[in-house]
Amino acid sequence: MKLSELAEALAATLVPGQGQTTESAAAIVIEGVSGIEDAGPAHITFVANPKYASLAHTTQAGALIVEPGFAALKTPTLRTPNPYLAWSRVIGLFHPAPSYPPGIHPSAVIHPSATIGARAHIGAYVVIGAHCQLGEDAVLLPHTVLYPGVRAGNRLLAHAHCVIRENCQLGDDVVLQNGAVIGADGFGFAKDDQGRWIKIIQSGPAILEDSVEIQANACVDRASVGATRIAAGVKIDNLVQVGHGSSVGENTLLCAQTGLSGSTIVGKNVILAGQVGAAGHLTIGDGAVATAQSGIPSDVPPGAVVSGYPATDNRTWLRTVAALARLPDLLKRVAALEKRLSSKSGPA
Repeated sequence: MKLSELAEALAATLVPGQGQTTESAAAIVIEGVSGIEDAGPAHITFVANPKYASLAHTTQAGALIVEPGFAALKTPTLRTPNPYLAWSRVIGLFHPAPSYPPGIHPSAVIHPSATIGARAHIGAYVVIGAHCQLGEDAVLLPHTVLYPGVRAGNRLLAHAHCVIRENCQLGDDVVLQNGAVIGADGFGFAKDDQGRWIKIIQSGPAILEDSVEIQANACVDRASVGATRIAAGVKIDNLVQVGHGSSVGENTLLCAQTGLSGSTIVGKNVILAGQVGAAGHLTIGDGAVATAQSGIPSDVPPGAVVSGYPATDNRTWLRTVAALARLPDLLKRVAALEKRLSSKSGPA
């Protein structure tokens, strides 16, 4: 693909490299994508993180995607306000997602009462239960299971070994990566008079709104009453646990191994980094960020950035960590001061 064609596809501004004309830069043929350190003359790469800005001057790439104000380079550039987003689109141009032709594999088991929209691809050993409703252009890959009463919108993509439990509801353009489980029983038990744990029926569904993606082996539990709700645009990473009755607001990111205990309310545009844990029955406000391995025992206000356990203001946490590293030296100094004071005071 010529660089001029890429520029047009991305709505980016083509700026020739030093010593080049616009015509010569536009005619460069790009054959693929690569990281900035490994790229060759037939590759395009990008710079979005200032950490890699210096590599833009030494890369062997045929072209770079950068911000409009980036320094002049010997390499031609495509300039756009969001280089990372443009980069993701370039990857899609050179590595389009697999397509799955419509059809139902003969080994699939589909209940007669199920309704399947047009152009669906139903793979080997898929099971679709009674009264399920599946929208148009759905793709269910091998061993996916839909329990009775599932309702899913258009363009559902469920990779192999996904499970969607009874009566759960999914919007349009939902993506489930391998092994995702939607609507398994929440972890609810009550003790009887003899001290035995008795299971609490989990009667409410899990609801995923439009454009939600759940990645590999993540779990969104069903609710004991009401519903567990994942709002539109939410992205949930591998091995995340969303407890029963929780609610996650629009365009929030739950990163790898994050865990939400039951009845956690997470606002819009929140980022919970890897291995964050929330204690449950609490609210995390819109736009809040919890850095990796934070433990959240109580409410987090909107827009806050918190770290550590118990999660506190990020700047306070950073000062605490810096002080912690100095503790051994401080203990020695205190011990030395105590010794000096003791020797000066002498016997009582």
